[in-house]
Amino acid sequence: MIRKVILNYKFKDKSYLYKTIVNFLLKNEKFFEILKSYDTMIPVPISRKRRRERGYNQSELIAREIAKRVEIDYNSQCLFKTKNIIEQSKLNKEERQHNIQGAYELRNEELLQDKKILLLDDIYTTGSTVNECSKILSKARPKKIGIFTIAKD
Repeated sequence: MIRKVILNYKFKDKSYLYKTIVNFLLKNEKFFEILKSYDTMIPVPISRKRRRERGYNQSELIAREIAKRVEIDYNSQCLFKTKNIIEQSKLNKEERQHNIQGAYELRNEELLQDKKILLLDDIYTTGSTVNECSKILSKARPKKIGIFTIAKD
């Protein structure tokens, strides 16, 4: 059921579902407290082309809402997707790892230095996307990088 909600949210122009997803996640008090242990939340960015096509970044909507409710910083000004790539969902594990290399760029890294960062992605399949984003974010020398995904495929 969760998989269906996320796929509808992501691919069927149902951006309003982000509030349902956030409400579901934040009902867990232990999880809420774990989120509060971070300084800032960063969504996995999408390319400008994909954003124009979809109209929104699904991870961004969720990350912004969670950060607001948990009262931690939200940052979308440091990690950018600068390369249009083949959709990861259409590739196998090895192809995904190769495809994603060099797709992200770090800017304003001073904003992340010595911070505890929580990187949010919607679906974890092989880990290629979050691994690449973490590698790029680590250049800012944060205290810690945590990975938070809504679902595993």
